[in-house]
Amino acid sequence: MVRRGGRLLLVAAMLLLGVPSAVAEDAQVNTIQDIFRHLRTCWRPPSPARARPLDITVVVSFNRAGNILGHPRITYESAEASDNDRLQYRIAVMEALQRCTPVPFTDAMAGAAAGRPFAIQFRNRKTSPDKTSPPTQERRA
Repeated sequence: MVRRGGRLLLVAAMLLLGVPSAVAEDAQVNTIQDIFRHLRTCWRPPSPARARPLDITVVVSFNRAGNILGHPRITYESAEASDNDRLQYRIAVMEALQRCTPVPFTDAMAGAAAGRPFAIQFRNRKTSPDKTSPPTQERRA
């Protein structure tokens, strides 16, 4: 009884302290939304001292075992980002993928997800452009 209560307290403390990846490791990925949620639990953007916030999108595929299939591809980065910002965020994306793989697919999801490309958006900008400002040019990677 003490062990169970202690485990619940540990999980509650981890949630309060913002450690979602410890809980995500035990959860099976059974839907497409679960894939996105799982990968976002591993996201650690660079500190503002190292890079300005930006949005970045990576396309990645997995095999049935949940490992990365082929090479992830960056397909979008915020246009106003400097070369250093892009480099820091690309490193952070690859580290997130390393932390989160293999993805713990259920048997059904493993068959459905294997070989399919997923575009994962990591949004880190705090403000969005207002509706009255002219549209900015997107920069493709």
